[in-house]
Amino acid sequence: MFQHDKKLMREVKVEKPNPQYAVLMQEQLGGCNGEVKAAMQYLSQSFRANDPVFKDLFLDIGTEELSHMEMVAETINLLNGGDVDYKKVGVGEIETMVTFGLNPALVNSSGNPWTADYVTVTGDLAADLLADIASEQRAKVVYEYLYRQIEDKYVRETIMFLLEREEAHNALFCEALNKISDDGSNKNFGMSEDSRLYFDLSKPGRYFEDPEPEAVKIDRKKKTTKKKK
Repeated sequence: MFQHDKKLMREVKVEKPNPQYAVLMQEQLGGCNGEVKAAMQYLSQSFRANDPVFKDLFLDIGTEELSHMEMVAETINLLNGGDVDYKKVGVGEIETMVTFGLNPALVNSSGNPWTADYVTVTGDLAADLLADIASEQRAKVVYEYLYRQIEDKYVRETIMFLLEREEAHNALFCEALNKISDDGSNKNFGMSEDSRLYFDLSKPGRYFEDPEPEAVKIDRKKKTTKKKK
């Protein structure tokens, strides 16, 4: 069951309308690394999760991503301003101006509609967590690119908040991966000599030793702070 609080997770503002930049922000609403994709991926992964610890994590983060979707949509709404005028958009999607009446839509910055093909769900806990870590990392990259291309201080504040929340999710998924061992695809299948060979096929140069396969683990230890006496 979901309940909706009309208050945004964090207030969003803009210094002034900027329809061209609104097009760029569409990438984090309806794009392949955007908030809708993240929400649908984590919520979908929760359906098959039997362990209550991991099910709760998927549900918590998936629900938060819905809140991020609201923040991105409201930012786009403010950036679009109040006038339908496709001439203000020199590059990218113009569907917002000619089809959606300025409504933030589930399309990316090129106007391509959101698709469930963006969502990764395997039913394998290790594979799903690794996909989630990669998803958060890619989302961070897009937010970093967006941050560099806007001078609006309020939009930058929103992007920085969302970027830091992606970092928090990344750390949580890494911690979750560290909790599982010998589970599903995380089992060590590297028992034969074939799994311990490095094929040095790009000449010249070799920068890695022969592999020693083992269960994937990402060790991200929490920082501890010493209390002042």
